[in-house]
Amino acid sequence: MRKNKQAAPAAFKLILLCVFAALVLLPLLRMLLHISPESLKSVFSSAGIGGILAQSLIVTLTATVITVLIAYVLAYCLERTGIRGKELFRLILILPMLIPSISHGMGLIILLGNNGILTRMFHLQTSIYGFWGIVIGSVMYAFPVAFLMLADVMHYEDCSPYEAAKVLNIPRWRQMTSITMPFLRKPLISVIFAVFTMIITDYGVPLMVGGKIKTISVVMYQEVIGQLNFDTGSVYGAILLLPAVVAFLVDLSNRDKGSSAFVIKAFPLNKNRGTLAFSYIYCIVVSLLTVLPIISFMVLGFTAKYPNDMRFSFYNVQRVFDLDGGQYLLNSVLIAVLVALVGSLLGFMTAYMTARMKSGLSRLLHLIAMTAMAIPGIVLGLSYVLVYKGSPVYGTIIILVMANLVHFIASPYLMMYNSLGKINENIEAVGQTLRIGRLRLIKDVFLPQSMSTLREMFAYFFVNSMMTISAVSFLATTDTKPISLMITQFEAQMQLENAAIVSLLILLVNLLLKGTIALLRRRKLRKLGASAVLDH
Repeated sequence: MRKNKQAAPAAFKLILLCVFAALVLLPLLRMLLHISPESLKSVFSSAGIGGILAQSLIVTLTATVITVLIAYVLAYCLERTGIRGKELFRLILILPMLIPSISHGMGLIILLGNNGILTRMFHLQTSIYGFWGIVIGSVMYAFPVAFLMLADVMHYEDCSPYEAAKVLNIPRWRQMTSITMPFLRKPLISVIFAVFTMIITDYGVPLMVGGKIKTISVVMYQEVIGQLNFDTGSVYGAILLLPAVVAFLVDLSNRDKGSSAFVIKAFPLNKNRGTLAFSYIYCIVVSLLTVLPIISFMVLGFTAKYPNDMRFSFYNVQRVFDLDGGQYLLNSVLIAVLVALVGSLLGFMTAYMTARMKSGLSRLLHLIAMTAMAIPGIVLGLSYVLVYKGSPVYGTIIILVMANLVHFIASPYLMMYNSLGKINENIEAVGQTLRIGRLRLIKDVFLPQSMSTLREMFAYFFVNSMMTISAVSFLATTDTKPISLMITQFEAQMQLENAAIVSLLILLVNLLLKGTIALLRRRKLRKLGASAVLDH
């Protein structure tokens, strides 16, 4: 009987390993095997490959440095100072995460293009197309992620070493070099690599505002989508895979060696007048710059004919829905719901097997689940085409769900892994003593304890599935196309008014989902507070 009980979890782990192998490893291997000597020669013997690689690296490094600096100061202002309205600032600052990256490039065109709103208003002569256009759009796209990561690091930093240093009269520069920098080194490396990977693998922003500057991701997109050249596309995919793999390995090593110490004492909020004034000004300026593209979508989308006829009109909304926008929106919501449901279930089961049932298989399963983090969406889309073309799932909603599931599962899985790992490690032993089965423990203990994490997992899967364009652009058909791909369609036809409406629709759906999750969380906290009062 005991052998059967031990065999069941092992068999389930093997099933999960097979699922991840089919969804993650097999497509990636198939893409790498598709690379031929001819395709390698074709790519690396081309005259412009050196310039494309150099441009990609320079643009990405510049945008990464600016992004991390902006995010660090924002995190300090909201975590270490006593300014008011922090929740409002946080809400505004995460808005760029709720729309596709290509929308940020489009927002720059609407604002600062040759016929842009700000260009006309201030008679500007500068061009947004080119190097700085990609940098600005990439910063807008990536800084919310860097901000959230750095704010989380600062939130859990312990103030005790700084108080001890103050008592010992250690100067501030020594505190910075001896306390702050060692604490920030590992998480800062993770943030830098995460931002770098996001920017170098994104083709939405450079496709819109790149001008004469081409990046590796744009070239790969044009090779596969435009010319259906899968051989050279696979070579570019392998090139894009390299920085993502390095980032993954660095992040994994930092995570393993990172401190898990809890906060002993929180930092007192800085209420110096000068610091508060700077924090307010900085947060307000960044928030205004964040919402400017969204405001531009509203101006352009609800104007009869920009810039000649500025009357309020629903013409562009009607046109989007006349071109099957309603059906594509339903496709997106269906895909997002399926990905969120299946992803949350798969993520929870995998996290339980790896966090609560340690073994060699568990470590292998954890590694494969985390490997998905190292695959850019554009590479994932191409690899799925190569593996599943001609299969029953190809051209259906199912393959879009599969691709999004793999694309986004690593972060939610890690959230649940950390959450389950914090629950008392002796619960299973107590349950075994009381003859309580694992399923009963999961139902009565682990699910209630991790319900807030499950809600966050669901929201993460849903929001990202609604706005992604990278992997699904290779796999969608006219029947299964998500609404996010209408942005690239309208951009190619220079119908930015309609693309703006699509961006606003995606933002609205994601805000409704996030608002619902926040409402459920607040209701849960009220119930807990009421029950605590009654118990008292």
